[in-house]
Amino acid sequence: MNKTCIVIVGPTAVGKTNISLQLAQHFSTQIISADSRQCFKELNIGVAKPTAEELASVKHYFINSHSIQDEMNTAIFEKYALKSINEIFKTKDIAIMVGGTGLYVKTFCHGIDEVPNISPEIKEKVIADYEWEGLEWLQKEVEKVDPVYYAKGENKNPTRLMRALEVKLSTGRSILDFQTHNKKTRDFDIIKIGLDMPREALYDRINTRVNVMMEDGLEAEVKSLEQYKKLNALQTVGYRELFSYLEDDISLEYAIQMIKQNTRNYAKRQLTWFKADEQVQWCDVDLQQVLKQIKL
Repeated sequence: MNKTCIVIVGPTAVGKTNISLQLAQHFSTQIISADSRQCFKELNIGVAKPTAEELASVKHYFINSHSIQDEMNTAIFEKYALKSINEIFKTKDIAIMVGGTGLYVKTFCHGIDEVPNISPEIKEKVIADYEWEGLEWLQKEVEKVDPVYYAKGENKNPTRLMRALEVKLSTGRSILDFQTHNKKTRDFDIIKIGLDMPREALYDRINTRVNVMMEDGLEAEVKSLEQYKKLNALQTVGYRELFSYLEDDISLEYAIQMIKQNTRNYAKRQLTWFKADEQVQWCDVDLQQVLKQIKL
């Protein structure tokens, strides 16, 4: 049998963590997270990180592996994940990947386009200007210098907007010029499983999760990170809303309401992304159904 990676995807709060743990125990293997926030050791409650007991029961890669002050992007994730899976494959035939960050999953499966190196001076200036001026300034700058990318890009994602601006300022060319969309082939098999459930049930789970996060101390966690609120790692649902509350811009009740709404919106975007991938096999959140889809 070829070495195989089972990739578990789906919207936030659907139950990916639980299924991935059951799969890892079923196959006696290890897990690579494909979550762009759970890798940060400073973020815990607000990113629904697996519990200490769950992390102790199965070895995880890319959880608590970085600091919010570290640079993080898809290229760094690709390198980390490929190194991790090679480590797992030294002793296992099967590895598990789980996460809802669609671009990370796509990069792991198919690779990422090469883009030019950016001078530290330009990178530092773009970051500093963004930290001072904010997202609206960044959006206007990218729209001005690279309107074609702006029309196609994710215009609320500061990491991608900064990258597009850096490339344009460094090369005079759009980042789109460097995106060939050529898929790389991996030397292992990939099986993608998508978890889904009725919308009403998913939204109930999201609302309940947010309530539990607040009970578990999310407000205190966010307050402890207030000095880092402009870092990209903290441009995250659950943190942004509570930063606004701590600045007296909104009430706590409204902040909690917005966390729930923004999380539901995020789940919709995740489903749109993963449903567009024809390789994903969809099933209910049930271990036996997942095993039937895997067919190993």
